[in-house]
Amino acid sequence: MGSDSGRGEMSPDALERLLRERVDAHRAVARKGKLATYIPALGDADPLHLGVAVCLADGRIVAAGDADVPFTLQSVSKVPALLLALMDRGPDTVFQHVGMEPTSEPFDSILKLELRDPAKPLNPMINAGAIAVTWLVAGETAEARIARLLSFVRRLCGNDAVAINERVYRSEWETGDRNRALAYFMRAIGALPREADVEEVLAVYFQQCAIEVTCADLARMGAVLAFDGVAPWSGEQLVPREVVRIARALMVTCGLYNESGRFAVQAGIPAKSGVSGAVLAAVPKRVGLGVYGPALDDKGNSVAGLSLLTDLAGVLRLSLF
Repeated sequence: MGSDSGRGEMSPDALERLLRERVDAHRAVARKGKLATYIPALGDADPLHLGVAVCLADGRIVAAGDADVPFTLQSVSKVPALLLALMDRGPDTVFQHVGMEPTSEPFDSILKLELRDPAKPLNPMINAGAIAVTWLVAGETAEARIARLLSFVRRLCGNDAVAINERVYRSEWETGDRNRALAYFMRAIGALPREADVEEVLAVYFQQCAIEVTCADLARMGAVLAFDGVAPWSGEQLVPREVVRIARALMVTCGLYNESGRFAVQAGIPAKSGVSGAVLAAVPKRVGLGVYGPALDDKGNSVAGLSLLTDLAGVLRLSLF
């Protein structure tokens, strides 16, 4: 990470020691959280798992804890889906269908959909907004859209082995009544067009949530966001800079649902969580981070993961503010 001690920079070896220490220090925080057992397949996780990986400016990965344990993206998948929809349709079209405003409601709330005029989800990081964004990903069929999303995630992660966990997908498909209710309600009020096949949109959405990764994969994705769409390991421009800017801004304001404001004050870095315990973070011009801690707080965010990230943001002076 360079040698600028004024910004908390340190060598990879020193960073690895710090990560090990901090993981050990925060692992007990997981006891305050609960697994997302409403998706039955996620109930099999070890609630005390905690891992972190950091992708440096040269593409190297530094990791500690349970960083090799695989987990599904869940709502972290909303970030690559948004990037791809923006690339496919452009910001004007995307934000005709979804807003840019933070929410004070839970991530799966239906309340604001009924109250807003015009009727559209508040932002792309809540479930209703993500379903609308998934519909905007280009593709003639559900199979074509999920194939494009999976290929895109593999490129962002620098890992062609990334795949969909079929068991988790089936678990979500069989128990996703609230997301079905959201999607059908959105079509009823015009937030999804009448021609949208809700079951096909949900098939893509549930599969994108079930894409399985590790902390290193997430850290590389975060690094692409940190370095304005360029993959540090290859130098390839994977995402236009303006698209990345939009995504990072929404991650700061909306990425942790109704806990986004607190995390922005305490940690000050763009981040996106998922109910698997995944947390993606990107520090512009610095690093990408991937964290996994499956025990969740009452907002649906990794309780030990956010505690660890907040600590690291302070020690390494990562805050944008």
